[in-house]
Amino acid sequence: MKIVFMGTPAYAVPTLKMLHETYGVSLVVTQPDKKVGREGRVEFSPVKQFALEHEIPLFQPIKMKSDFDTIINAQPDIIVTAAYGQMIPKTVLDAAISVNLHGSILPKYRGGAPVQYAIRQGEIETGVTLMYMAPKMDSGDIIAVQIISIEPNDTTDTLMTKLSLVAKTLLEEELPKILSGKSHRIPQVESKVTFAYNLKPSDEFLNFNQTTAQIDCHLRSLLSQPGGSIFVNNTRIKVYEITKSDIILNGVPGEILSDKKHLLIKTLDGVIELVKIQPQNKKIMLAKDFLNGQKLFVKGDIIKYEEKSII
Repeated sequence: MKIVFMGTPAYAVPTLKMLHETYGVSLVVTQPDKKVGREGRVEFSPVKQFALEHEIPLFQPIKMKSDFDTIINAQPDIIVTAAYGQMIPKTVLDAAISVNLHGSILPKYRGGAPVQYAIRQGEIETGVTLMYMAPKMDSGDIIAVQIISIEPNDTTDTLMTKLSLVAKTLLEEELPKILSGKSHRIPQVESKVTFAYNLKPSDEFLNFNQTTAQIDCHLRSLLSQPGGSIFVNNTRIKVYEITKSDIILNGVPGEILSDKKHLLIKTLDGVIELVKIQPQNKKIMLAKDFLNGQKLFVKGDIIKYEEKSII
């Protein structure tokens, strides 16, 4: 049996490992390498790293829609996708049995950021949907779903790690039925479809005109990267950790209530403390350390939510 595997982030690696060890993988398809940092260092995706370490043939098309002959020439019996990151042409989908491991309970949160959206929206559960692929984004018939809880301290990173193991186990259980033609095939209910599109820079901006719980969910959906963002006196500050404060202080949402020892900000229904931040052009640090001698955060100033401020 010839398997082509498509995936990019760490979420996909446990499934790739299972397929490689159990069946053998003929070809791995992953996104092109990225340059990161000021020095432009080339970074391989976790899936590419696994493929290289295990000497599995690798294909990295820049645009799948116009560069897919390598996949067709591999003559796959099945194509397995897990967070690949590009739309896959119908010609490829028709070349073999094509299934996808999507990180949500479909038809909810179709798109490239289902885990981030689930956390930000305060969902208490999510899961992995194993589905047959179709040309329309995440619209294929459902084979099976595995649901897990979202814990109050889950971030996108921790939840993706949990879901990666769920995805591996789900495919491991269902693949024999898929190959024998005995799997379930349940159409999605279109009236229940919601979308979770890839995040934009404006999605990083924390809005203090929300409740403390909403801000907490929003920030956790952005961790460990890219983190949240606020702008103080036209300076971008990234936020990586906050905590709810029990201190009761009057003010308006976004008001800096303390700029000494503790960095306290008023929310719609309470007060939060910024714990870990990254000032512009600096490393991540404790906010209390940044407050020593700084003139950026000034008690009484208002951090406003203005998307036009995003840079």
